[in-house]
Amino acid sequence: MMLTQTRRAFGKAAFAGLAAAAFAPMGRARAAETPLAFQSIWINDPEFIGYFIAIDKGWYKEAGLDLTYLPGGPDVIPQASLLTGKADIALTSLIETASAVSEKGATFKIIGAQFQKSPDSVISLEATGIKSIKDLVGKTVACPPLSLGTFKVLLGLNGVTEDQLKIVPYAFDPTPLATGQVDAVVDFMTSLPFIVEQTSGKKASYLLFYDFGLPFGQDLVTVNEETLKTRRKDIVAFMRASRKGWDEDFANPEKYTKEYENTWFKGNGYTPEAALYHSRIQVDLMKNPNGVFAMDDAWIASNLATLDKVGVKADKSLFDTSILAEL
Repeated sequence: MMLTQTRRAFGKAAFAGLAAAAFAPMGRARAAETPLAFQSIWINDPEFIGYFIAIDKGWYKEAGLDLTYLPGGPDVIPQASLLTGKADIALTSLIETASAVSEKGATFKIIGAQFQKSPDSVISLEATGIKSIKDLVGKTVACPPLSLGTFKVLLGLNGVTEDQLKIVPYAFDPTPLATGQVDAVVDFMTSLPFIVEQTSGKKASYLLFYDFGLPFGQDLVTVNEETLKTRRKDIVAFMRASRKGWDEDFANPEKYTKEYENTWFKGNGYTPEAALYHSRIQVDLMKNPNGVFAMDDAWIASNLATLDKVGVKADKSLFDTSILAEL
């Protein structure tokens, strides 16, 4: 069973520029020794600001890499970029990556985790009083069709059956939640709560899947097994430069969010305020005492337990922490 996680939400202004943003001009580091293609998982927004900083500062070049940054988008499948050789490294989601390995024989290895905790959440207006998954009983929840399976597992883990609430399709439009047409939506909490508050003037809240029985990471740094074997030096160089970019962002997220408003973020539908909210709120989901991308045994075990709960077969061999040991 392959269950697909939700992606980000945007205000209505985003939809006009979504396709263009998804295929925005590729960021390319200055001339360097070794070409390396990096596939992102979504359109250019603060979720990837650490990589943008490393590109603009020339840190990939200093590491000996000629980096090509490939934006993601609603029609981009990062795993496919790895399989076809379009990308050497990609950001992927846990369930899709594990499913590709177990069901299609892909030789993917997860070598780092950008998000220690996935931003996947149930988002609602605070006035609705939804403080736990059990509080969804009797409510109407908008859920993306591809996330429905995962959401039903979440309900079951919290003692709620599907017939105890009404589930309707969700098309990444904040309007139904802002206007009270639905009580909650399933989406990333890095952007939607703020957008809803901007739209409605009402306070929003969220429940992380991670905190209610489905702990997993997001934006997993993934490579093919063959790439790991043959381009180890390049991968280590990429991870070091990327970590440096994220450390720089964490030190001053306001600076780079504003700086990239009319460059990397142009056309993505964010207001400057929403971009700053995104930059700030994601930090606690990413930080680890051992540095960005860290994965320890306990974290890996929790991700494998989540895969088991949603019916996807996987074992510890899906993850490789050897690169992290060299950073």
